[in-house]
Amino acid sequence: MKEVTLSPVSSPLTGKLQVPGDKSISHRAVILGSLAEGKTTVGNFLTGEDCMRTVDAFRHLGVSIEQDGNSLAIDSQGPGHFTESESPLYFGNSGTTARLMLGVLAGLPFFTSVYGDTSLAARPMDRVVSPLGKMGAWFDGRKDGSNFPMAIRGGHLQGIRYTLPIKSAQVKSAVLLAGLFAEGVTEVMEETASRNHTEKMLQAFGADITETNHHIRITNQKPLKAADVYVPGDVSSAAFFMTAAAIVPGSRLTLTNVGLNHSRTGIIDVLQEMGALIEILNEQTTGGEKFGDVTITYQKLKGIVIEGDIIPRLIDELPVIALAATQAEGETIIRDARELRFKETDRIKAVTDGLTRLGADIKPTEDGMVIKGTSGLTGGKVAAYDDHRIAMMLAIASLITEQNVIIDDVSSIAISYPDFFEHLNMLTRK
Repeated sequence: MKEVTLSPVSSPLTGKLQVPGDKSISHRAVILGSLAEGKTTVGNFLTGEDCMRTVDAFRHLGVSIEQDGNSLAIDSQGPGHFTESESPLYFGNSGTTARLMLGVLAGLPFFTSVYGDTSLAARPMDRVVSPLGKMGAWFDGRKDGSNFPMAIRGGHLQGIRYTLPIKSAQVKSAVLLAGLFAEGVTEVMEETASRNHTEKMLQAFGADITETNHHIRITNQKPLKAADVYVPGDVSSAAFFMTAAAIVPGSRLTLTNVGLNHSRTGIIDVLQEMGALIEILNEQTTGGEKFGDVTITYQKLKGIVIEGDIIPRLIDELPVIALAATQAEGETIIRDARELRFKETDRIKAVTDGLTRLGADIKPTEDGMVIKGTSGLTGGKVAAYDDHRIAMMLAIASLITEQNVIIDDVSSIAISYPDFFEHLNMLTRK
């Protein structure tokens, strides 16, 4: 447990900041680099705990992965040369590692057991196990095979046609990864586009994959070939400092090399709709992923309704969007976000509890929350619920409180943003 006490700031946030590499892309670079034949290099890799769980998993399967700072060199002969792990694979708190690795392990012709921490053990895996089971993999675990710890016996998969029952890039990705091993065609349909990093990276590694109108087809006909990957800055991490600049009067902050994949930039769209002044410059594209510099200049915000198709594009950013809404004129309503209840914690409960304790007028609903704006946040002691995004949201809230904010435990932040407090201090100590 690592308790911290944070004080409000007395000056605007200005300057430039480069946030760490994208967590979603970092996971996928390790997975596809390990499945590909040859030597893959990954630049600007996120070395947070979650992504290192994925690295460790493939090392246990016999893949050579060398790390030098935030660069990786992955030397693999492909999945045909993977070896059965002599010990259970530990995924810690990483839901991305868990769900995507189940898709890989489903295709490997041997036995694997996996487990995670207490939080991961409570998160539902049936949404992934169900389609993978239909493809021919065998799973067993707690709650009739729905929860970790879990055992998997893979191999001999058959392609399926699967319509996603929920908006989940993790489920989609697990099925597509299993499709790399399956006989025939694997098809995934989704009503609303979720983040598409997996599809873009599969194309970059040479997979036989096509996508038309949210209908994705993949086969095992083209073995993956090694590629060089550059990981853009994580827009989910940048979201905390975007929001900070949007709520601290007088601020003007530039975040460099931020990922601008359309499936992830809902946070930018929402802040702009709320009235924040945002400029995007120096746009580039590599490996199908767009990135650029994002400058946020403080302006007064207004309340809006956030619902529908945009929700999958900002599901991880909703906690800090709720904080921004406390400073907006009028009322902000968040709907269609029931998925928040199945993250590292019940984020609807965690957000409303934390911001209420700080003095906000915020009420939970079954699938979101209602926030009345222009709240003067007072301060006090709050719980992070062992959730990195809740901890970082509360830390950003401390910038505008009247008194100190005491967060019970911020150790979870190392999962996705190990340098968060170093960067926060760099902007506030002037």
